[in-house]
Amino acid sequence: MLNNEVLNTLNTRTSLRTYDPDPVTDAELEAILHAAMRAPTAGGQMLYSIIVIHDPETKEKLSKSCDNQPFIAKAPVLLLFAADQHKWFDFYQKNQVKEFCQAHADKGYSFEAPQESDLLLACEDAMIAAQNAVIAAESLGIGSCYIGDIIENYEYHQKLFELPRYVFPVALLCLGHYKPDHKKVIRRRFDPKFVVFEEKYRQLTDAEYNEMFAEENKGYRPDNPYGAENFAQMFYARKTGAAFSKEMARSVRVALKEWDGRKL
Repeated sequence: MLNNEVLNTLNTRTSLRTYDPDPVTDAELEAILHAAMRAPTAGGQMLYSIIVIHDPETKEKLSKSCDNQPFIAKAPVLLLFAADQHKWFDFYQKNQVKEFCQAHADKGYSFEAPQESDLLLACEDAMIAAQNAVIAAESLGIGSCYIGDIIENYEYHQKLFELPRYVFPVALLCLGHYKPDHKKVIRRRFDPKFVVFEEKYRQLTDAEYNEMFAEENKGYRPDNPYGAENFAQMFYARKTGAAFSKEMARSVRVALKEWDGRKL
């Protein structure tokens, strides 16, 4: 397989949850943020905002609101990536786009609030930028960990960060230097044949599912606390069907009420 410095960084990066006490320097943070903002973006719109978090009190709050993960509070710096259509719609309103649409209604223009599709597009922008930050940090010897639980407790996080309408927190990144004695554990990924398809989607067979999840099935514990009879049941109870997943779904539904394309 081909390899170079960039590919090696991608192939050896792992999530980091314990951090060296040395801070992420201003120069390092500037380089990471610059790399994030060089990410591909829909129509050059940069439909995201990045909030840099150093404050210990805020980090402590996030360690609790993001599914009680204490290591979040110990990360030297956090980056919150938020899908953001607020700035563009603010810009539209300040430049009489509503009035323009009304004056040219015969052409089919209608000034509408961001829609569900706009949220998805902004989420794409935000996550692409976040991944650029992850790889830039890794190249500098700075580890990272994605916190998807920032999607939970929408109203709380909205208030905590004073997020206006049409801004949705998509990903939280913990950043910090590796400890000198840190040993990376490269976790396996599914075989490409189960993930990469030619031209069209391909439905996997029962035999292929058994092969795909063979390693995961070894993690089944008969004495699991859920009463599960196999790994799939156990994983669903622990993750997909768990209380935090239901809270995440509730939060997204609340946010979607704003992204409904109503006429403005």
